[in-house]
Amino acid sequence: MADAALRLTRLFEQLLGVPLPVRIRAWDGSQAGPPGAPALVVRNRRALRRLLFKPGELGLARAWVAGDLDIEGDLYTALDLLAGLIWERGEDARTLGQALRDPAVRSAVRGLVKLAGPPLPPAPPAEEVRRHRGHLHTRRTDKKAISHHYDVGNDFYELVLGPSMVYSCAYWPEPGATLETAQRDKLELVCRKLDLKPGQRLLDVGCGWGSMALHAAREHGVGVVGITLSQEQASYARKRAADEGLTDRIEIRVQDYRDVRDGPFDAISSIGMAEHVGADRYLEYAQDLYALLRPGGRLLNHQIARRPQSDESAYDVDAFIDAYVFPDGELQPIGTTVTLLERAGFEVRDVEAIREHYALTLRRWVANLEAGWDRAITLTSPGRARVWRLYMAASALSFERNRIGVNQVLAVKTPDPGTSGMPLRARTWN
Repeated sequence: MADAALRLTRLFEQLLGVPLPVRIRAWDGSQAGPPGAPALVVRNRRALRRLLFKPGELGLARAWVAGDLDIEGDLYTALDLLAGLIWERGEDARTLGQALRDPAVRSAVRGLVKLAGPPLPPAPPAEEVRRHRGHLHTRRTDKKAISHHYDVGNDFYELVLGPSMVYSCAYWPEPGATLETAQRDKLELVCRKLDLKPGQRLLDVGCGWGSMALHAAREHGVGVVGITLSQEQASYARKRAADEGLTDRIEIRVQDYRDVRDGPFDAISSIGMAEHVGADRYLEYAQDLYALLRPGGRLLNHQIARRPQSDESAYDVDAFIDAYVFPDGELQPIGTTVTLLERAGFEVRDVEAIREHYALTLRRWVANLEAGWDRAITLTSPGRARVWRLYMAASALSFERNRIGVNQVLAVKTPDPGTSGMPLRARTWN
């Protein structure tokens, strides 16, 4: 067969009801589609079987992670062109069932089945999370989910994140700045918002590889307790603190935020951690942090947010992200976050939206990964490297297109009779 690409193009267009915006390059070497456009490379028939047995995003993700599908040309352009056909159509079992009532759609599916070959469902790639029944966001399941994402090797994260080892949105003075400068500026911004002073105690929830703890202790003279559920992160952070001679100021624990009992703290930073808490546990999370602060203490909550849905009850997590990147992660609208923080007792004093900064950050991480691709594969696996490349590139586009955002929320445990300790003119940290 020397015309697989043309046949695939026709079948996909019949199935979707619109022209394909990308080229198709098939396993037989044939090509079809708009000249000059990025190409969706279908390396084998197994890719089609994955799509047929798991229609929608999960089937595509499995084919991508396994190397059955690839992109030839600019990855961002290809994802942007495909977004309207895949991620923005809202395809699920209900809409698929409705679509199959259309004779043209049924005909296209039959054509794909014939082209795919023997109908054996391929096994999911090894990188996919194996789901088990049970409650979400228990101490055990949270630790397992965190380990899946973060315990893939510190050397791999060094390659992607660079020397700063900060795995959250940087704060860019201008687009041409270095990633290290932008991450340092983010850490300093958090410290200034928290108004850290020498001798104070800071709790860093989800401390990662210790970058916030190191910056706060070194530049602002505070004592820091950093907590994480990742053994690899904790070991790395402890070594960094020892190398800088800061072990007298920094304590790194493998500990759940629900088990911290040695408050009060003068300030709490939670940077890129609250996305793992879960909607059902979020009020508990906010209440626990509130209880750990002294009266007048400040919380800086740095968190990704999704856009509100017209029907919030119909919201579901991203299938690719949940299966391959952040198991059990949940995003909430910024309004929900602010409401729950205030229900816990906090007075929210400032909200800063910085989504464009995360797009810039992600593009730098993707560039680092691509530049060190061969080593990344050696450090992890081809599938894991492909997971990270797709998720970071797609996330960059999501921030750029305002599909998701990221916000820093500054909240105070305001004591009676209502003296917050905030300046009359806020944002003195700028």
